[in-house]
Amino acid sequence: MLRRRMLIMLGVVLLIVLVLAGYKAFSIYTMIQGFAVPKPAISVAVATATERPWQARLPAVGTLTALQGVDLSLEASGTVRDLQFESGQKVKVGQSLLLLDSVVETALLETAQADLGLAQLDYGRGSQLVGSQAISKGEFDRLSAVLQKSRATVNQLRAALAKKRLLAPFSGTIGIRHVDIGDYLASGTMIATLQDLSSLYVDFFVPEQSIPKIALGQPVQIVVAAYPTQTFPGTISAINPKVENSTRNVQVRATLANPDGKLLPGMFASLQVLLPDPQPRIVVPESAITYTLYGNSLYVVAQKKAEDGSLEKDDKGQPVLIAERRFIETGERRDGQVMITKGVQNGEKVVTAGQIKLDNGAHIAISDDKTLAEKNSPPRAD
Repeated sequence: MLRRRMLIMLGVVLLIVLVLAGYKAFSIYTMIQGFAVPKPAISVAVATATERPWQARLPAVGTLTALQGVDLSLEASGTVRDLQFESGQKVKVGQSLLLLDSVVETALLETAQADLGLAQLDYGRGSQLVGSQAISKGEFDRLSAVLQKSRATVNQLRAALAKKRLLAPFSGTIGIRHVDIGDYLASGTMIATLQDLSSLYVDFFVPEQSIPKIALGQPVQIVVAAYPTQTFPGTISAINPKVENSTRNVQVRATLANPDGKLLPGMFASLQVLLPDPQPRIVVPESAITYTLYGNSLYVVAQKKAEDGSLEKDDKGQPVLIAERRFIETGERRDGQVMITKGVQNGEKVVTAGQIKLDNGAHIAISDDKTLAEKNSPPRAD
């Protein structure tokens, strides 16, 4: 009886083992069949690597300064009698801007002019009398000296009176005024700033090894933070003939037009000096490149080959396309394009969207969907 029970238990165990083994074998068979089924092609967007003239650029940063700029002040001191400008006003060269009280100087000038008139009369009479020897030559010389002294006094007082008036030294835009009528101004007190904004300078520095690359008249492209999407053209107008001892840099100045008055002195500027002689370079869209710590790479569209070296074709007779990952060397980035110095040939197609799904040798299909780049493009590292 006991022996019979043991045989029944062994049979049940054996049956359970056989069932589990069969289930496992069926799972393995199903998995193998799943791997045997070809995976569907991954849709990607592509672009053609093209060779084009690539103009090298020398990047730099600088500061905008006015073509002419000055802080207005007077040499003389006195009380403000009249203000003839408003803050932010455009003024012309020679335009009167401010008058100081000049009552005392005006009275002194009138006295001096009266003395000059008398001296001229005395000199006129003396010139007639000295000819007839009615007066001595020494007396005539004294009358001549008195006349010259009176003229000098009048000129001196006129100059002092002119210093009581502020005139615009050049045409431009005047800034915010810092004085009011009735204020007492000491000599040299700042009244306002005057800036000629018709043209601007941008001063920047380049390393000494870049000196052979720059020359007068060379074009420059300037971008400022206030207008990040707009480029302002300029030209190099001056190169400092001295290298700074502390930085080993050379100061360079470019001139740019400012007809709309958008740019202001003091703005920070990012600029590119356009170097001569563009060279042919391979260029691809920036979205095609994956930037990593161990190297930059992209996927190139290639045709799958069989073991005998022949090209594989699908059921429609078309070549089977695969993604070939290549590590590359890059150069400058500009306007969404990247210069490739090594790793890609002219005319090769590179994947620009859908790379996140790819691996080396993955089966791909080129998609015409223009939204693919927005949906599948991986993030780029700067």
